[in-house]
Amino acid sequence: MTALSILDLAPIPSGGTAGQALRNSIDLAVKAEQYGYRRYWVAEHHFARGVASAAPAVLIGLVAAATSRIRVGSGAVQLGHQTPLSVVESFGLVDALYPGRVDLGIGRSGQRRAELAAEAPPPPSTEARVVDGLLIPPPFDYSFLVKHPQLRHQIALLQQPGAQTPDFADQIDEVVAFLDGTHQAPAVPGEGARVELWILGSSGGQSARVAGERGLPFAANYHVAPSSVLEAVEAYREAFKPSAALAEPYVIVSADVVVAGTDEQARELASPYGLWVRSIRRGDGAIPFPTPEEAAAFTWSEQDRALVQDRLDTQFTGSPGTVVERLETLRRVTGADELLVTTVTHDHADRVRSYELLAKAWEGRK
Repeated sequence: MTALSILDLAPIPSGGTAGQALRNSIDLAVKAEQYGYRRYWVAEHHFARGVASAAPAVLIGLVAAATSRIRVGSGAVQLGHQTPLSVVESFGLVDALYPGRVDLGIGRSGQRRAELAAEAPPPPSTEARVVDGLLIPPPFDYSFLVKHPQLRHQIALLQQPGAQTPDFADQIDEVVAFLDGTHQAPAVPGEGARVELWILGSSGGQSARVAGERGLPFAANYHVAPSSVLEAVEAYREAFKPSAALAEPYVIVSADVVVAGTDEQARELASPYGLWVRSIRRGDGAIPFPTPEEAAAFTWSEQDRALVQDRLDTQFTGSPGTVVERLETLRRVTGADELLVTTVTHDHADRVRSYELLAKAWEGRK
């Protein structure tokens, strides 16, 4: 049976605090273990008033301490902001206390942002397509976002003055060398750690190729970049070479999900999602997640709608049966070996309930 896992951003609700969000995440991880989820990953986000997951390794350690079986990890640590040594030492420290449960998911968003800033924007497109039941929306143009003055300032704050990010493939090779003890300098803790190394990617570019060529498991982002999920998994599988870690390709695919007792209730809980995505794509960072009432009071322009439409169209909301059917389609079309579910609602109880309903429906499906 295809396993379900969780990606958590430690969302801060409107009127809430970072401390509350972090306590909610730890509580959700405990519940997720009871519900049978395989992994509990936390994201890395900075300068966002609505997200508390700025330091994945720290939060992973807290989650590991509160649980006993579920795998804990990052989705994903951004190597553009840290050295391979610092990442291996941080995750090696957690593994030293909770051996065999830690996943080190790595992304290349820092390097990718620089590439996007230099690239020509994608050709305008209004055509979505449906592949065997799975909606593939038009690509979103990120070029204006990465050139946003505020974001450029924030990127500079994440690195030491004058620092330059090495090539992603070289960084991954260095991470592997530190973990397996072949690096000329020892990483303590970290060397010999039973950490499972993952690469996360949103396209068929370097992340997918590096994951395949190094024989590592790969996570593809349908929830962030739904337009390119198929090319991402295809590029990974085409590049795959067996390794000590994997004999065959292994893919996990993410999805935004909100589950409730009925389709109508789920749509109500998910109604603030568009406003939340809007704040991210305008370059303001994720706002504290609004209530449905706050979202209903917002007046949308056509430009605002266009900014978030692909994410709204690819969010899986509904009753357990409705969402299970859509997740089955995602699994079938992408060939995913595992699915990574991320759910954000204003009230923590609704988020916990969504994961509980989904786990029961997924396990009970025929």
